Amino acid sequence: MGNLLSRSGLNGRKHTPGFTLLELLVVLVILGLLIGIVAPKYFGNLGKSEVKVAKAQIRALEDALDQYRLDVGHYPGSDQGLAALNGQPTGESRWQGPYLKKAVPNDPWGYPYQYSMPGQHGEFDLYSLGKDGQPGGTAEAADITNW
Repeated sequence: MGNLLSRSGLNGRKHTPGFTLLELLVVLVILGLLIGIVAPKYFGNLGKSEVKVAKAQIRALEDALDQYRLDVGHYPGSDQGLAALNGQPTGESRWQGPYLKKAVPNDPWGYPYQYSMPGQHGEFDLYSLGKDGQPGGTAEAADITNW
């Protein structure tokens, strides 16, 4: 009777608690299905947030450029670029910067913002080339501009 109460199986080995290979495979399949459903929604929102960050950074850079113009009397030229917001350009005695707390950021995809003065669309053009880093494009690869 003592043998009936023991935790031994038919072949005499003790049964240890744990998961079988089949149970682990079922769990992995369920996790794979969940990731397949959730991941596209998450990464779709990630792309939208990068575009929002680029638009916000462009607005902040526009504000800094406007402050520069108020102090100096004109926007920095294309040759000076956005670097004029952090370091005093040669010959600009009325410069009161720096106009940014940190260095000029790259866009959310790691590319530098494009700046030209005079601009084709306004006093200056400020834009990001988007995710692909190339002019034009659609969706996340579209240019993000200040015009």
